[in-house]
Amino acid sequence: MGTLKRIVSIGAHSLDAELMGGPLMLKYAREGAHCTYIHVTQGRLEDPNATEEAKAAYLKSLLEQNKEAAQVLGGDTIWLGYVSSNMPSTQEFAARLEDYFEKEKVELVITHWRGSMHPRHINTHDAVTTAVKNLRRKGNPIRLLYGETFEDLVGFIPQAYFVLTPEEQEQWFRGLKVYQVFNGEINDFPYIPYYTTNGKVRSIECGSNGFTVNYMYASLIEPSLW
Repeated sequence: MGTLKRIVSIGAHSLDAELMGGPLMLKYAREGAHCTYIHVTQGRLEDPNATEEAKAAYLKSLLEQNKEAAQVLGGDTIWLGYVSSNMPSTQEFAARLEDYFEKEKVELVITHWRGSMHPRHINTHDAVTTAVKNLRRKGNPIRLLYGETFEDLVGFIPQAYFVLTPEEQEQWFRGLKVYQVFNGEINDFPYIPYYTTNGKVRSIECGSNGFTVNYMYASLIEPSLW
């Protein structure tokens, strides 16, 4: 790990940014870096019978969960204000991100790999990657990593491995458990068993001594590994 002061993790939905960027960003946050979890859209109730009142209450609850999770992980949070049904064009989205990265002097961005089952994950990947490419062409040394989630595994190649201490693992899961969806209260995907097991599998894979997470380099942007 190098010395970084400004890092962001950008996820298409609530929880995505924490799943992808959380393990690495909490390490940097402990060293004094300013870490921001950016949520492009907010989730929605999957119950077709949900009232508008219930939907509004769920959105409010999600925004509170965003804030609490970020605090647990040592960072802050932003919702870009988009909704799933009304995403901007890649060009518009990328321009907004490029402006934000420049103003905030962002040094590292973590986001989705493109091999995803979700169109909004792909949209986010494309916009973030475009914004970083544009800045690199202008001489900005900003860097980009793709984080691992179970929804973005098509063509995902683990390349950079990081071992979490027991304290860091506990902090990461404590942040994730702020979300109702991670605890199985919104759908039946087994988040906790999956990510617990994945940390053990990645440890075996790279021969580490503890819970391990990994990232993929943006090979179309980076001229060399770093």
